[in-house]
Amino acid sequence: MSTPDLTTRPGPLYGQFPTALRFSVRDQTRNRLAGLLLVVFVPVWYLVMNAMAGGEVLDFKLYATGEVLHVDGGHLTLITAGLNSVTMIAGFVVFDAVRKSLAFDRRLVFAGYRQSTLIGAKTLAVAGVATGIALYTALAVLFFWRPAAGAWFAVLAGFTVIALAYGALGLLLGVLVKRDLEGFFLIIMGGLMDTFLQNPLGNPLANEPILQWFPSFGPMQFASGGAFADSALWGHLGLGLAWAAGFSAVGLVIFRVRTRDRTR
Repeated sequence: MSTPDLTTRPGPLYGQFPTALRFSVRDQTRNRLAGLLLVVFVPVWYLVMNAMAGGEVLDFKLYATGEVLHVDGGHLTLITAGLNSVTMIAGFVVFDAVRKSLAFDRRLVFAGYRQSTLIGAKTLAVAGVATGIALYTALAVLFFWRPAAGAWFAVLAGFTVIALAYGALGLLLGVLVKRDLEGFFLIIMGGLMDTFLQNPLGNPLANEPILQWFPSFGPMQFASGGAFADSALWGHLGLGLAWAAGFSAVGLVIFRVRTRDRTR
């Protein structure tokens, strides 16, 4: 693929954003391995987890309300499996794209692009890609479990927010760490630990207060409350958005520092 010509000054400021957005979306959607993981790994992961836990009745205490729910352990595990898939894929996609495009973004700034334009475009691209990953993952649930419409939308909302949080984490690591291996390790291990600890089927201590400090706690509580208790725990969904905002803010500040034109 040819590299865009940056030897001439870019167009007017109002024309910079669509171009910057196109670059960002292109970078985040051309990762074939991530696409394969999304299309193949997600349903296979659901199949394995549902086979292991399906039909087992589980007493699950919804920490947000204190209510004890009697749920199908397989359905609850599908939620945590989806959260796990979303964290790794969204984080991996954004990290890989941001890290590989950082030098090109710096060249865009040198060519006259405003940093605020690149930041806005990159943020919108991360949000769009994360939402797409969450939507596919939530749709794949329907092959194994047919919840009511409101329950499914609660699961979708939980998946979307955790995808935004880990997409933002991928952005942060993409501008922060020096090598690919470090970023991949932090995303994979962080996502595994985070989401696994939220499932009481695999972790008897899943209702401990310390887990509320994990990024997936809020989305897990919202998805579980909406799916099994008809509860709309908007405050807990906001916790996940707070994690996403925090990761994004730090990452974009570092991005701004690393792409600034020091010749001016």
